[in-house]
Amino acid sequence: MVSGVAAPPRSPAHPAPAPPGEPGTVPDRAAELEELFGDPAARGNPVGFAALLSADRRAVLSADAEDLLDDFGMHLEYVPRELGGRFDSAETLLRVMRPVFRRDVALGMGYGMSTFMAASDVWMTGSTAQRTWLAGLLRSRSKAAIAQHETAHTNDFVRSQVRATLSADRLHVTGAKTIVNNARRADALVLFCRTDERVGSRSHSALLLDPHTLPADRYRASARRPSVGLRGCQLDGMEFDECPVPAQALLGPAGSGVPTALRSFQMSRTLTAALVAASVDTSLRTAVLVDRMQGPGDGGLSPVDPEHTAATLANAFVNLLFYDCLAVVATRALHLHPAETSVYSAAVKALLPRVLSETMYDLATVLGSQLYTRGGTIGIFQKHVRDVPVVSLGHAGTVACQTTIIPQLQRLARDWFTGEPAHAALFRPGAPLPPFSHPRLALASGRDSLSASLVATAAGLTGRNPVERALRALAEQMVDELRDLRTRILALPSVNEHTPVRPAWFALTDRYVLVLAAAAVLGVWRHGHEGTDPFLADPAWATAALHRIARRLGAPAVDLPPECMARVHQEVLARFGDRRSYDLYNTPLPG
Repeated sequence: MVSGVAAPPRSPAHPAPAPPGEPGTVPDRAAELEELFGDPAARGNPVGFAALLSADRRAVLSADAEDLLDDFGMHLEYVPRELGGRFDSAETLLRVMRPVFRRDVALGMGYGMSTFMAASDVWMTGSTAQRTWLAGLLRSRSKAAIAQHETAHTNDFVRSQVRATLSADRLHVTGAKTIVNNARRADALVLFCRTDERVGSRSHSALLLDPHTLPADRYRASARRPSVGLRGCQLDGMEFDECPVPAQALLGPAGSGVPTALRSFQMSRTLTAALVAASVDTSLRTAVLVDRMQGPGDGGLSPVDPEHTAATLANAFVNLLFYDCLAVVATRALHLHPAETSVYSAAVKALLPRVLSETMYDLATVLGSQLYTRGGTIGIFQKHVRDVPVVSLGHAGTVACQTTIIPQLQRLARDWFTGEPAHAALFRPGAPLPPFSHPRLALASGRDSLSASLVATAAGLTGRNPVERALRALAEQMVDELRDLRTRILALPSVNEHTPVRPAWFALTDRYVLVLAAAAVLGVWRHGHEGTDPFLADPAWATAALHRIARRLGAPAVDLPPECMARVHQEVLARFGDRRSYDLYNTPLPG
C-alpha cells in the first residue's frame, strides 16, 4: 500500500504507540535528555562516549542510544502538535536535539534529522490523508527516509536519474538513488524524481511511498559500504525498474517538487547547520580537557607554547559563538522573518565548513598526538573530526547554498540601507516565538532585515571604554563592507538563465555571509543586556567575534584590546569547570 490512497494504510513496523504525555517546557525537555544521556565520560555509561565509539567502529548506531531516544519520545518532536506530536518551533527542536549532536552527529542524523527532513515535505504539501498516515507512523517510532541526492551529477538535485511517468491512474518509477539515509529501515519514503522532460522549475515532483508495499521485482534497497564520516548511518542505495505506484502518491500537484524542496531546505539547512555546532562544543571541551591533563611527566605531550594553546582555545570559542549567533538567528527567523530565510538558511550552511571544520582542525593542534586516540573521552574528538565535514556535503553543500543566494543579491543590496531592521526578538535566544507556518516560507523576498539591523545597531554604538570603542570601530567596518558589497554587486550584470555566473559572484557571496554573521553577533550582544547571561551582555566577546570576522574579510586592522580575549578565555575555563555548554544557551551539562 502506498500512502495517499483511499484504503487504510499498512500498519507500521513498530505498532506500539508512544503516548505524548506532558512534554514540559523546552529547557526542561533538553535538560531531561541531558540527564538521561548522563555523563558521557562516566565509565560504564551505556550511552557514553566509549559505547558510542564502540558502535562507530562496528559502523552502526548505538542501539542503547536509539532506545533511550525512543523512550524519551524524540520521535514526537518531529510531528506537529495538531497531528499528535510536540513540534511547534524550530528552535524547540534545535534545543532538544543538541544533546544528541553533542555526543554523536551520526546518531542525530540517523535517528532523527533524516526523518524530519522527509516529514517536512509532507507537512508542507501533503494531503490530509498523507499527513495523517505519516504522523501515525512517526508517533509509533517508525523512520522516514528522503531520496534526493544525485551523486552522478555532483548532487544537482534537479538532474534526477529517477523518472516517473504517468500511465492511466498509475506512475511508473525507474532509476536509482545511490545514497539514501535509512532506506532499508524506513517505513515511509519521500522520493524526488523527474516527471517532465522539459527544462524548468516544473520538471520534478515528490512522492510519498510505503517501501514495504513496492513489488520486490521492481524495487530494491541495497547496503553501501560504510563511509569515513557518519559511519554509523545506513547510507543505502535504491533502484526502481518500472515500479508501479498510485498517482495519489504525489506530494502536492505534479511538477511542484522543486519549489517544495527549496522551501523545505530552509528548514533542513538551518537546523542541521545549527545542530552541528553542538559537536564542536564537545570538541572544544575535549581540547580543554587535554590541555588541563598535560604537564610535567606527560611523556613530552605538553604544548610547546602554553600561550598559543590558550589563544587557540579562546579563538575556537569565539568562532563557535559567532557561528552560533547566525545559526540561532536563522532558526528564529523561520518564525519571525520566514520570507527571508531562503538567504539566512543558505548562509549558515555555507559558513559551516569555513568555520566549524576549520575550528576543529585548529583544536587538533592542542591534542597533538592524542588526536589519534580512538577510545574514551578523548577519542570522541576524532569521530567529530570525521563526522562534521560530511554534513556540509550534498545538495545542501557550500556551492548549492551560494547559488541559492546569488540570484537574490542584487535585490537584497538595494534594501540594505533602506529596509526595516529585524524584529528585536530575532536576537533573543530562547524567547517566545509565534507559531511556525510552512506557507509563509518564500523562495525569495528581496528583503534582508538582518543586514538592515547591522546598519541600525552600528549607528547607535558609543565608545565609553577601549572595548566599546573597538566594537564601534569594527561595527563601522562591517557597515563599510556592506556598502562596498552593494556597489560591487549592483555593478555586475544581472544573473539569469542566459547569463553565466561569474566567479566574482561567489567571492562576493562569501563576504556577504560573513557580514550576516557580524550582524547576528551585534544583534545578540545588543539584546544580551536584556537577558540573564552576563557574558553575552559583555561587549568583550562581541568585539572579539567581529575582530575574527574582520580578519576573514581582510579588513584593515583594528587593535583588539587584550582584555577581550582574556575575558573569553576566562569564560572557556569557567564553562569547562562548571560543566556548561559553549553555545549561546549556556546549558548545564551532566557530570
